[in-house]
This record gives sequence, structure tokens and C-alpha cells, in this order.
Amino acid sequence: MMVKEKFQIKNNSSELYNPDDNHLSIQISLDGFSFCTINKITNKIPSLVHYPFSNNSPTPQKHLQNVKRIFEKEPLLHKKYDSVNVSHINNLSSFVPKALFNDQNLANYLKFGHKIFRNDYIVYDIINNHELVNVYIPFVNINNFLIDKFGSFEYKHFSTVLIKNLLDIYKFSERPHMFVMVNETHFEIITIANNSFQLYNSFSYKSKEDLIYYILFTAEQLDFNPNYFELIFLGETVEDDEIFDITYKYVRNINFLENRHKYALNKEFTEDMQRKYFTLLHQY
Repeated sequence: MMVKEKFQIKNNSSELYNPDDNHLSIQISLDGFSFCTINKITNKIPSLVHYPFSNNSPTPQKHLQNVKRIFEKEPLLHKKYDSVNVSHINNLSSFVPKALFNDQNLANYLKFGHKIFRNDYIVYDIINNHELVNVYIPFVNINNFLIDKFGSFEYKHFSTVLIKNLLDIYKFSERPHMFVMVNETHFEIITIANNSFQLYNSFSYKSKEDLIYYILFTAEQLDFNPNYFELIFLGETVEDDEIFDITYKYVRNINFLENRHKYALNKEFTEDMQRKYFTLLHQY
């Protein structure tokens, strides 16, 4: 079930709240629920809150129940907002070159890599300027609940946000890049080389050895030289933790994602925290 939030930044200012000035971004996974508020006039993020779930929700009903409990206790989610967007974190997604995409074939893009059912609701995001389409299955029952709360909102798969932002920054880099976004129970690998997107995949893991295996296997399949390509961490990994240390034994060039954003963040948003919540902070 749900546990108390591990992390929160909340503005205690007495400034008058104007709904027309504020945006709400929400990020949902089986592991937790995060959100931040954005003042569109001052370009500041006054609040960021993360609620982890103590175990992966085994059913859509229990997942929805966890989300409902957060709404019962979180006053910021009961305010009015000028706009709301939502990103869904799961491994039920597949990228398709825009030139090959046909919206009549959505199930075909997913069925070879994922177990899907006839009644699954399949949607897609178009990644503008990068000729990619992300086909995925959202948390439909969560979306329906949020419609009741907010009336209307935009939603995307979190990997759409992640890959668009990475391509915007790194597409024209000379050196091949592998990005590893580490979460508590899973991680994502994205690769960019030859001025184009190469690969996106999501992996479950239980140990640092699992993670380095998938990193090296991916590098081998793409013919990335461990002495040349650059590996960039984001997500929950920090310098000198066990994941960083084992990776450094096998990959020569390791860095952490440089935090670039358009918001004025207060000092509580450390560099590590900005990398952990990278997609949430960049989805609006």
C-alpha cells in the first residue's frame, strides 16, 4: 500500500493564489505518484511532492486506490489550475519511425514486445521535430479518475518527455551517447548516435550486476566501444554509489546529465534531485 512521502518541497509563502497563473504536472507509475506545481508568470516551481508506493500495485484497482488515497490527503491536488498534464510510467511502449507509422496498426507495434489484450486502450504521442511516434498503453482507470477531478488534461508517456528532451540537447553530438535513467526497480536505456535516435528499452533489475549486464549487452549489440562512447546517468543514481562504481569499472566515459531547464529553482532542488525528477520537471 501507500507510505508517507519521502520528499517534498512546498512553498509556505502567503502570496495570493491565482489559478490562472498556475499549472500542475503529475507523473504516475506503479511505484509511486509525483507532482509539481508551476507558476507560469514567475516561472518558478513552488511545490514538488513525491509519494512512493511500498509495493508494486498488482492490479489496476489497487493502483487506483493508492492514487485516491493521495488525493484524500493532499490539499494541493484540490486547487484549481489553468492547465494540467500527466505522464504515465510503464514499460508498455514502443517507438516507431514517423515515416512508417500508421494509426490503424497500433496493436501490431506493441504485440511483439509486450503482452497485450484485445480490450487494451492503445494511444500514441508524436515527437515533433524528431520524426518519432511513441505507441503505448496508459493507465486508463487513472486517467478516468483524473478527468473527474480536473475536467480535462493532456497526457503522455514519460518516455516521450524523456527522449524528446535528450534529443533536443544531444542529437548532434559527435560521440555516441547512452543514457541510463535509474529508478528503484527498473531503469531505461536510450542511445543516440550518428545524429539520430537509436534505441529505447526498459529493464527490471534487482542488483547492480543486473544493470551493468544490460548496459554492456546493449553496447555490444550496437557496436559501441566502451572506451569511446559516453554514458550519462540520470534518475536516482548519484556519484560513488554502487551502480556508479560498478559501471565505472567497464565504461571509460561516465557523466551525469547536465541540468538544463527554464525554471528558477530554489536551493532545495539539488542537482541530484533535478536528475531524479527530470521528466516531471520537463513535461510542461
